[in-house]
Amino acid sequence: MAKSNNFGDFINKKVLPPIMKFVNTKPITALKDGMVYALPFIIIGSIFLILSNIPIPAVASALKASGWSAFFSQAYTTSFGFISIWAAVGIAYVYVRNEGYEALPAGLTSLSSFLLLQFLQVDNPLVGAMGKSGTGITDVAGNVVYSGAKLSQQIDKLPHVVQTYLTSPVTGVINNTWLGGQGMIAAIIIGILVGWSYSAMMRAGWKITLPEQVPANVANQFTAMIPAGVILTVSMLIYAFFKGVMSTDLLQLIYKLLQAPLQGLSDSLGGALIIAFLVPFFWFFGVHGGLIMGAITSGLLIPNTFDNANLYQHNQLSLANGAHIVTNEFYNNFINLTGSGITIGLVIFTLYAAKSVQLKSIGKIEFIPALFNINEPFLFGLPLVMNPFLAIPFFLTPVIVALTTYLVIYFGIVPPLNGVAAPWTTPPIISGFLIGGWKMAIWQAIVLVMSTGIYFPFAKKYDNYLLAQEQEKAAKGK
Repeated sequence: MAKSNNFGDFINKKVLPPIMKFVNTKPITALKDGMVYALPFIIIGSIFLILSNIPIPAVASALKASGWSAFFSQAYTTSFGFISIWAAVGIAYVYVRNEGYEALPAGLTSLSSFLLLQFLQVDNPLVGAMGKSGTGITDVAGNVVYSGAKLSQQIDKLPHVVQTYLTSPVTGVINNTWLGGQGMIAAIIIGILVGWSYSAMMRAGWKITLPEQVPANVANQFTAMIPAGVILTVSMLIYAFFKGVMSTDLLQLIYKLLQAPLQGLSDSLGGALIIAFLVPFFWFFGVHGGLIMGAITSGLLIPNTFDNANLYQHNQLSLANGAHIVTNEFYNNFINLTGSGITIGLVIFTLYAAKSVQLKSIGKIEFIPALFNINEPFLFGLPLVMNPFLAIPFFLTPVIVALTTYLVIYFGIVPPLNGVAAPWTTPPIISGFLIGGWKMAIWQAIVLVMSTGIYFPFAKKYDNYLLAQEQEKAAKGK
């Protein structure tokens, strides 16, 4: 026990303080709280994604033929599909709000900078439509009415200058690619930098002050003018440098150098196991592991979710087409299923096998919250925090679930998660069906059984210990 206490002291005094210092820095706080503003659009967009891809062939075909599938897709694109916009605005907004200044102008400045730093163009649709592997020209229902090969033959007959014109990028438009998951890391960086620089300029007094007679709503906009002007001017110069010198833009560079490698790392088996271990690890020492890991991983796992949603929308959801295994729903609906540590097995033990009054009582309190993936009554009431009896299953269960879930997706036993963002409070099995269909719902049920099997022997030992204490106390009372 002394060694355990020494280890606990080491973690609390040497390991956790720098981690907590990092998590509570202004940028990470802005990231964590700013991303919350995206959640309604992610969830609403997921509903439209389901409606545009109803997993019933007859209904899906009818919706596609009627054009309603396209309407639902439009709603999905302008909600979930704009995830990077919500991130850029929300992060800068929270950063400046926390500094005590009017925050909305900073959020809008971040949005303007985010758009300014990217090419306002998209590839010509003809480029992807032409050739043997091209999509061809489709009608409203998605049926090919003119093949890619036939289209290429017709384009080849035109004068070269006309061919070049027809296949040149379409300019003067916003590229939806960067508004979605691919622009997430860039949006986070821009949001943080805009929030930081905007606040710094406000503190330094870089603002236009108007007479008191001017209405406050008008005066506030003039206050924001200098910081916004400086930020947008710098953004323009950065854009000009990358376009003129490197023939690219900042968002493409960030995606290639940072986001793609980091997404690959987060989507690996090692990444899944590390995340699964660290959530209960932090909780064991009384620190909110879910919040810490959520803040660190959301910038990578949400883009993974978005990529899967995009594949699902186009009926191309498979690992061969680049689908991710580890997404934000993998984190919410498997690693944290029924709460950090996947404690449903412990709940079942307390309800059906516990003999001590303490476990029976806390089990009745925890049952309903556990159905909605909340287990704070166990974490602090049982407690699981700093409890050596239950440390092994608390750490081990999420790791085993992460490992097995990764493998059943990797080997094609269940399909990849479809990108639907079920709220983290969605009950097990229901959430499985929403995020991956009936096979994923069955797998979630198996996970619940796994949790029960892992926790039972350790819970029984802890229950016997508590029962002996209660009996000893009762004997002394007599």
